[in-house]
Amino acid sequence: MRKKIVAGNWKMNYTHQEAQKFIADNKDSFNSDKVEVVLCVSYLNLGTVQNGLVGTNIKVGAQNMHFEQKGAYTGEISADMLKNLGIPYIIIGHSERRQYFNETDETVNLKTKKALSSGITPIVCIGESKDERLTEQTNDILHTQLAAGLVDLTPQNIADIVIAYEPVWAIGTGLTATSEQAEDACAFIRNFITDKFGSEAADKVRILYGGSVSPANARELFHMPNIDGGLVGGASLVPSFAEVIHFE
Repeated sequence: MRKKIVAGNWKMNYTHQEAQKFIADNKDSFNSDKVEVVLCVSYLNLGTVQNGLVGTNIKVGAQNMHFEQKGAYTGEISADMLKNLGIPYIIIGHSERRQYFNETDETVNLKTKKALSSGITPIVCIGESKDERLTEQTNDILHTQLAAGLVDLTPQNIADIVIAYEPVWAIGTGLTATSEQAEDACAFIRNFITDKFGSEAADKVRILYGGSVSPANARELFHMPNIDGGLVGGASLVPSFAEVIHFE
């Protein structure tokens, strides 16, 4: 059985003091033995949140990194820096990175490989726009992103990553894919993995849904056979995130 993951993406929110208080107030309700909980926070809050979560099962993740080990990349951070801090997860290729910072499938691939070689689990994001959904291009877009983003990876690599299906039209909009739409997309992703990397890798890889996940829809979404949890944005910034984590 694949263990469910609920990963919160805080994006560019919370100062040091705000993060400290939020964790102190909510860590007990966010803690879980049944679900793997990850909080992906800003670089400046990594240590703050780590320290606040001591004694819990909750893990801390970063939201981005560079694919080079070191060098003249002002403002960037490397996988080794994150590894040195003991950060086990990293979000790669989020649609906002693609949209605002010109991330491509090629850079996603480079970052994914670098994360894996550094012992960090990448949460690789893919998804279609509203126009692509309306023109029935969803599977084509997912196929393109997967084929380019996972090139040169091995079946063992695939078993060690997490894939997040995030329809761009549902991120921060309040719109949510129906459970059937989300399941269809996640099943397509798992079938792609089966075809390219084998059934064992496909059985092991965890596929998340992201896009306006909330306490109201988490249970139905997470009970779909090919959805192994969620990548949660705004709903992870409030105490009711506990209801998403404890969706049962």
